Amino acid sequence: MKKYIGIALVIVVVLFVTAMIIRGSNDSEEVYDEFVQPIEHNDSPVSVNYIEQQEFSLEIPCNEDILEEYILVKQSFIVSFNPKTIIPNWVAYELTADETDGPWTRKGLNFMPDPNYDGIQADHGDYKGSGYSRGHLAPAGDMKWDSIAMLESFYYTNCIPQDEALNNGKWNQLENKTRQWAKEYGRVFVVTGPVFYQSDTLKIGSHGVAVPHACFKALLAPTETNYTAIAFVMKNGEEKRSMKECAIPVDELEAMIGLDLFCNLPDKIDESIESIIVWDDWNIR
Repeated sequence: MKKYIGIALVIVVVLFVTAMIIRGSNDSEEVYDEFVQPIEHNDSPVSVNYIEQQEFSLEIPCNEDILEEYILVKQSFIVSFNPKTIIPNWVAYELTADETDGPWTRKGLNFMPDPNYDGIQADHGDYKGSGYSRGHLAPAGDMKWDSIAMLESFYYTNCIPQDEALNNGKWNQLENKTRQWAKEYGRVFVVTGPVFYQSDTLKIGSHGVAVPHACFKALLAPTETNYTAIAFVMKNGEEKRSMKECAIPVDELEAMIGLDLFCNLPDKIDESIESIIVWDDWNIR
């Protein structure tokens, strides 16, 4: 009889332990809504040169070790984040015609820390009372096609201190125009970021977030026979110039910011399209 009681006790203990393991496994699963579902990232340390790691799309610039950077690969864009300025050196992405619209909106989203960057980054306190708005580099308007892309566009690693007049004015017009070009050409390759004319720059907040003097956006689009490219530089203030007056060849922008843009283009194509603007391709005033 004792033998059977002992066997029964063993069975009970095994069943109890098994139940607790299953319960513990279930308890470890968190419930996420569609905007904050955890995702895998391919983020690299500052010391690793991203250019040497993998083959790029056409939108990725070559840094050539001029700027300190930490590369963050997101759902829809790539960030070269500078730990000294605490803003991106650049943000790059491809925008297709299909991605210019979608069901996801920015409703209920606010800027938040990037969970995949362990270094110092801006926060709400840096911008509060600074006189500058939190300006997207990869705009939320280009992320309507995907919930994760929309969420990640609100990370502080994707924004810069931007004058409200620019953010709501000419810069917004350029973002809308970029979506039009994506529809027209089927896709555009976009590189965007800050411009610093001198090392002594204004910094805001307790983290010392650098305020750029201007903002740039460079675009590359496929045509029937080749590619066409254009760049824009807009001062970080009330930009009163026309969009056409803000446009410059990509070569001029490269000299200004110290980056080789669209560096994966063959050299012959690169030289022919980056030195001039074919105005008929862009139809701006």
